[in-house]
Amino acid sequence: MNVLVYGATGSQASPTVWKLLERGHQPYVLTRHPERAAAMREAGAQIVVGDMADPASLRAASEGMDAVALMVPFFLENPMNGPQYGRNAIDAARAAGVKLVVYNTSGPTPPERVGEPGMDLRVETIEYLRASELPHIVIAPTGYMENFLGPWTAPNIVQRDQLTYPNSAETRIGWIASEDVGALVAAAIERPELANAVFMVSGIENASGAELASAFSEGLGREIAYVAMEPEEFGAVLDQAFGPGAGDAASAQYRKMRDDPNPPAMWFAMQPVLDKLPVHMTSLAEWAAKHRAAFETRR
Repeated sequence: MNVLVYGATGSQASPTVWKLLERGHQPYVLTRHPERAAAMREAGAQIVVGDMADPASLRAASEGMDAVALMVPFFLENPMNGPQYGRNAIDAARAAGVKLVVYNTSGPTPPERVGEPGMDLRVETIEYLRASELPHIVIAPTGYMENFLGPWTAPNIVQRDQLTYPNSAETRIGWIASEDVGALVAAAIERPELANAVFMVSGIENASGAELASAFSEGLGREIAYVAMEPEEFGAVLDQAFGPGAGDAASAQYRKMRDDPNPPAMWFAMQPVLDKLPVHMTSLAEWAAKHRAAFETRR
């Protein structure tokens, strides 16, 4: 099956490419920077140069595709561009006669718009998919374990044995590995009979801050403590990493979650999902052990 993969050179969508290759499909990696996809090319993926801001390039890339694995970037210089990028991709898929779009929302997805660009992007893209009448499946994850590799967390684990993140210590989250989301997307592509389904997915553990730190302690073999950082501090680190203003939407989102007396669910019972999309699910301790080198002092 020929599958066009958006965001494939990023940490969240790249696992989809590898899972598709494992399952015998032909992924087409859409990227503005083909040099970043060299390893995927060597493994058998086809590289397609395109830009989500350029509808013509997306139409050309979508020709001959059986399915599309869609993801719209969250960190944009102008977050208001996100919905248009999603529309461009969906329009291209429809024009090319693609049989199935599997949309990975890449984060928590509310049932309706909430007035925050990053969250509303996901809602608007789902709405546009439904209106397009394209067969589609939505995979809506909670929070990625790979977030802990970012400069807001990993350096503090290395230097202070502190797992810092902008959720309160009491907040429970079913953190999910990007590899598992990639596997779910690949499995969904093989199940067109599930068209129009929405799968809210999470990891298998519903962990508080202390339980998250305990899992990391087990995986890393040393004592790790959880420290709740302020959302604004988190946003400042994002600004440093991705450019001024990059952290505004994320810090606002985390502040809203912190202040909300009835925050949205961040863990879901996965067995009903796994009955339809059977994949291996990674535990927090397993993930931490696998990425141990990222959390140890370089010698």
